[in-house]
Amino acid sequence: MLLELDRVNQYYGESHTLWDVSFGVEEGTCTCIMGRNGVGKTTLLKSIMGLLRVAGGSIRFGGRDLVGQPPELRARVGIGYIPQGREIFPHLSVEENLRLCLRNNGHREVPSKVFELFPVLKQMLRRRGGDLSGGQQQQLAIARALVLDPKLLILDEPTEGIQPNIVHDIAEILQGLAQAGLTILLVEQKLPFARRVAERFVLMNRGRMVQSGTMGELDDRTVAEHLSV
Repeated sequence: MLLELDRVNQYYGESHTLWDVSFGVEEGTCTCIMGRNGVGKTTLLKSIMGLLRVAGGSIRFGGRDLVGQPPELRARVGIGYIPQGREIFPHLSVEENLRLCLRNNGHREVPSKVFELFPVLKQMLRRRGGDLSGGQQQQLAIARALVLDPKLLILDEPTEGIQPNIVHDIAEILQGLAQAGLTILLVEQKLPFARRVAERFVLMNRGRMVQSGTMGELDDRTVAEHLSV
């Protein structure tokens, strides 16, 4: 397993938000964390990234326990993170947003593969990030994470607020990255998108992992019980 969580617990003040969450992500696979709003999916990703402190359990990446390590170390060891809402720098240009990550991987220039995946960004290098559409900002956020040349790419709701044609493009890009061997972990609400890009799922409810398996094992009864609005 590239990423292994074992009995991870987390609290917001007195509120127990993650309860003994345990699962693994195999190298070269795409896994989708699923569940209704408010069940702890984003909290789980922030805990993996060290943005929230866990109260117990272990988070191992490539055999190394990350608990207690700062978020910047997790980027250095090969984890790229695209948060919910994208969080690009709106007053910096597209090029400046991308070049900020170069200091973490030793490259002097943005890798050409980034522009092969996102040609629109090459056309908009001098445009401010805040002037891009929502879909273009999401592409920029993914591209920025790929500049780090990660071993694991973590995405939180990559289709949120994105126009359908860009959702289609993002699905194709993630499929291509997975086929090229990149390990992907994402949170996604849109079931068709999740079925298209992910091989496995982890289903959460009230801060607990209630089921995991291959996407083919995600049946209609489970969808109705845990995913339908």
